Amino acid sequence: MYVGTQIRPRDDGDYRVWAQLGVRHVCVDPPGDPHQWTLDDLRRHKDHVESFGLSLDMVQLPLSSRPIEEAESPHILLGKEPERQREIDSICGLIERLAAAGIPAAKYNLCIVGIPRTEREAGRGGSRNAAFRWSRADQTAPPGKAGILSEEENWERIDHFLGAVVPVATAAKVRLACHPHDPYTPPGYRGITRVLGTVDGLKRFVQMHESPYHGLNFCQGTIAEMLDDPASEIFEVIRWFGEREKIFNVHFRNIKGRKLDFMEAFPDEGDMDMARSLAAYRDVGYPYMLMPDHVPQIDGRDPSGVAFAYCYGYIQALIDALVPRQNSIGHA
Repeated sequence: MYVGTQIRPRDDGDYRVWAQLGVRHVCVDPPGDPHQWTLDDLRRHKDHVESFGLSLDMVQLPLSSRPIEEAESPHILLGKEPERQREIDSICGLIERLAAAGIPAAKYNLCIVGIPRTEREAGRGGSRNAAFRWSRADQTAPPGKAGILSEEENWERIDHFLGAVVPVATAAKVRLACHPHDPYTPPGYRGITRVLGTVDGLKRFVQMHESPYHGLNFCQGTIAEMLDDPASEIFEVIRWFGEREKIFNVHFRNIKGRKLDFMEAFPDEGDMDMARSLAAYRDVGYPYMLMPDHVPQIDGRDPSGVAFAYCYGYIQALIDALVPRQNSIGHA
C-alpha cells in the first residue's frame, strides 16, 4: 500500500509537486465529459500523467457524489428508461476503453442526495471543519428530483446497474470501486432510504454479482460515520472487507464523533487510531492507494495544498513506521 491522491490538479505544477513529495500514485480525470472520453483521450491523459513520474491508478466514472439534480448519469438511479440504458451502455463502453488504455481501476458513487452536512465548525487552531449534526439538520427537507425511493426500490436499481457493468468490468479486468453513502441518514431522509450508508448494506452490496473486480472505494471517514463507536468498531470492518479483497482504494480520513453526530478532522486528531487502522490494512494484505480526503479548511497562501501535503506526509510516516515490523514477520 502506498500514498495516493485524487485531487484535481490546478495545472502541471501540481503534478510536479506530487512527484516531489513522493506521491506517485494518482486518481485524476482527463478534461471533458467522461461519457465522451475516447481511447485517444485516455491514452494521452495517461501519457501526460506518467511524464511526471506518476502512475495513473484510477479515474472517476460519470457517477459522482453530487446530488441527482447535478449528476452526470442521473437516470441510472432514477430508473428511467430508455435514458438509463443509454447511460449504462456508455459506462460499459468507457470501462472497456479504460482497459484498452491500461487504466486498471475506476471509482464511482451511487448517490442521490449528495453529501449532506450542517454548518462548518471550528477545529484545531481555528480551522473550519465539515460536520453533520442530525439535531441541526433539516429533518423535514422535501424530496428532490428522485421523489420517494424505498429501500427495496433502491436495491433494485443498484442491482440492475451492477448486473450490467460488473460482467463488463470483469471481462476487462478493471476494478470498480464504489464509495459508500456519506453520511448515514435515517430512512426516508429527503424521501430516500440510502442503502449504502450502513455496514450491513455495504456487505450486501459487495456480495451482489460477486466478482474480484467489484468492490469499494473504502472511505474510512464515511464508514466511521455509520458507527456508534468508530474508535473500537472500525478495525473489524476493515478486516471483514479486506479479507474478502473488496477494498480497492482507501480514503484515509478521520472524524470526531459518531453516527449522526460528527465533525471531520485531520487524521492525527480524530477518534480513530490511524496507526492501528493502517496495521489492519496491512494485515489483510491491502495493496493499493491510501489517500487523504475532506481535509479541514486552513489559513495561508495555499491552504488546500498545505493541508493535503500535511496528510500525505502523515500517511507516509505511518507506512514507514510499519516497515520494520513487516520485515520481521516476513511480509513484502
